[in-house]
Amino acid sequence: MSILLVRHGETASNVARILQTADTPLNPRGVQQAGLLATRLCALGVSQILCSDLTRARMTAEPLAALTGLPVITSELLQERNFGDLRGLPYSQLGGDPFAPDFAPPNGETWETFHARTDRAFAQVAEAARATAGNLVVITHGLLCWAVVHRQTRTPGDVALPARFDNASLSVIEAAPPHFVRLANCTAHLSAEGSVQRSGGAA
Repeated sequence: MSILLVRHGETASNVARILQTADTPLNPRGVQQAGLLATRLCALGVSQILCSDLTRARMTAEPLAALTGLPVITSELLQERNFGDLRGLPYSQLGGDPFAPDFAPPNGETWETFHARTDRAFAQVAEAARATAGNLVVITHGLLCWAVVHRQTRTPGDVALPARFDNASLSVIEAAPPHFVRLANCTAHLSAEGSVQRSGGAA
């Protein structure tokens, strides 16, 4: 049994390098990516779908739910890092690096607060995985993917961890502790959309 960790599909804000608002939807390319991702996940086998409650994640889950007939269980803990008053602003207008270790967005989450929430999110994921007979799909966001993989798992020497996670990427984590990563940030399923390009924003 595995945890199939997924970053949501592409959005217009990703392309424009804008810190996203909660209601940001997938763009047309992101919708296409979600469909291709769903086909790959179905081939691997899916028993449960756990998803961030933000719009872009839920839209990514929809094709998979349609193919499998499974309900989408949402969780606020799986949301992207909250950048507070900066959400909706282009990176170029922030006056600093929002991903710097000491960056504290006004009315948002510090890294310490975000990592504490990520720890709770992974505890929820691990509990769901224990209660699931097959593979658990977790659809979330770039920074949360990064935090889970770098903070909650172990990585064999033949698996390279990325600095960032691509839209609609798949990472495969063993459900049982110590949660070895068997695949990280794979976008092979997107080859059907043509040349796979990196999007701009991490969040």
